[in-house]
Amino acid sequence: MEDISITFLRDSEIDGEILIEGLPGVGQVGKLVADHLIDELDAEKIAEVHSIFFPPQVVIDGDGVAHLAKNEFYRYHDGTRGIIFLVGDFQSNSPEGHYLLSDAYLNAVEQMGVTRIYTLGGYGVGHMLDSIRVLGSVNNIDLKESVEELGVNFPEESDGGGIIGASGLLLGLSAQRGMEGICLMGETSGYLVDPLSASVVLEILCKLIGVDVSSAKLHERAGEMEPLVNHIRKMESAPTDEELSYIG
Repeated sequence: MEDISITFLRDSEIDGEILIEGLPGVGQVGKLVADHLIDELDAEKIAEVHSIFFPPQVVIDGDGVAHLAKNEFYRYHDGTRGIIFLVGDFQSNSPEGHYLLSDAYLNAVEQMGVTRIYTLGGYGVGHMLDSIRVLGSVNNIDLKESVEELGVNFPEESDGGGIIGASGLLLGLSAQRGMEGICLMGETSGYLVDPLSASVVLEILCKLIGVDVSSAKLHERAGEMEPLVNHIRKMESAPTDEELSYIG
């Protein structure tokens, strides 16, 4: 088995100007946004990624059949441009793998013609939120103003910070190739999967890429989780010496 293999599922040339990365992370925020867009836009699966840098496991499907761990590329075309999605259930289980996988992803999308990348994720704050902000980063200062105009918050100069995993590395490595990169991170408690945070990120991303997609299903899922969210809020507000544990 190769260290990293990307297998395309169609022979015809694939073009795309935009890449949207939504791999697993804090609150699964980025994954929720990308998966939601793929479903709503009925995007086509175009490639599978297998790697020895994924966790050493197989995935059992609904029929009980085992499959190797993989990530996937999807493509949506609106008649004038292509949007490529990078999604899946895995990031690398080693620092080296993060770099090599990110480089392989960029090799693939560069050949498709991608010139701008959006990476998505969650920004864990460690407590439940009454309102959700979207935090951002860019790999070119010229991009900052247009993103800020949509209400995205950037850290103060003194704060700094870092972005771990594919969402960060794709920004840095794409800059070396002359690609534009924007990261959007929805604030989230970090305790659980957060479709509400995902809906806030989705709204801003749709404005940036010029796509009109409903967030109704994300809000519906958030509503289903409300009893659990309320339970956690009560735990946070109750006087106790015990530390609140992360969930899932």
